[in-house]
Amino acid sequence: MIEKKYPVWLDVDTGVDDAAALLVASRLTQLDIRGISAVAGNVELEHTFANTRNVCALAGLHVPVYRGADKPLLRPLCTAAHVHGFDGLGGVVLPESDALVETLPAWDALYAEAVRQRGELQLIATGPLTNLAIAFSKYPDLPGLLKRILIMGGSSKEGNDTPAAEFNIYVDPHAAQAVFKCGAPLVMCGLDVTMQAMLLPDEIEAIGRSGRIGRFFRDSTKKALAFHQANGTPGMCLHDVCPVLYLTHPHLFQGQEAGVYVETQGTVTLGKTVTDLWSDFQFPAKNAFVVLDVDRSAFASLIRDLLTAG
Repeated sequence: MIEKKYPVWLDVDTGVDDAAALLVASRLTQLDIRGISAVAGNVELEHTFANTRNVCALAGLHVPVYRGADKPLLRPLCTAAHVHGFDGLGGVVLPESDALVETLPAWDALYAEAVRQRGELQLIATGPLTNLAIAFSKYPDLPGLLKRILIMGGSSKEGNDTPAAEFNIYVDPHAAQAVFKCGAPLVMCGLDVTMQAMLLPDEIEAIGRSGRIGRFFRDSTKKALAFHQANGTPGMCLHDVCPVLYLTHPHLFQGQEAGVYVETQGTVTLGKTVTDLWSDFQFPAKNAFVVLDVDRSAFASLIRDLLTAG
């Protein structure tokens, strides 16, 4: 029996958890990764673009990587170098990729692939949503060409970059609002689930003993793990792995349909993903599936198996 493969596009701002998502995605035989785009977010674009290329080379993932937006649509860029290190990979230096440097802009490459896939392409976005918003503005028919968009971003409750907002959405709330209003089917893996999707220190260490990829994973996550522990979380939250594994292993997760939109006008509330999950007021449409829970033990076991295989 031939295994079904999902044609996928990854849009990333490669810091340490995007790197983990890329490594996991490269090991999932169900995925047919058609292209990857980089955006500024965790660190500046010069780093996220190089990191993405270099992590792909480490993983043996021969996929074109495209340069995207170097700043949000309307706001100055804010980064998370205090979590990911100034370079985005916790100070771990990878060999430079010798892959061809693509010159086509990310939004043009994404649109061309969506056209080729004739409605079957699934888009996984684990950084600020600037590239997607630009693509939708340039190609208004693009949302209708996508089978589904799965994002890491948002929260139905409190934020992590501000009390109201999660980092990826806060960096470019105007782009996020464009995506939530685009009409394509959406899956939101926000802090509700990603703060549960962690590996404990002994689990990370076990992966680190498994070989070159495992060592990179362990060493690159040290700074971020220390940040999480200093803030009361016992392990390293693998935020960006969640939408990848939701696509291939949805049985590990639970959630529900909701109306979700983004606050773009407030000051204290800028970037908040406003949902109708917990309110009497209901939005006219349920435009997203909000993932709320994960089987942490099974999640961690799967990541261990994928990152230590071969």
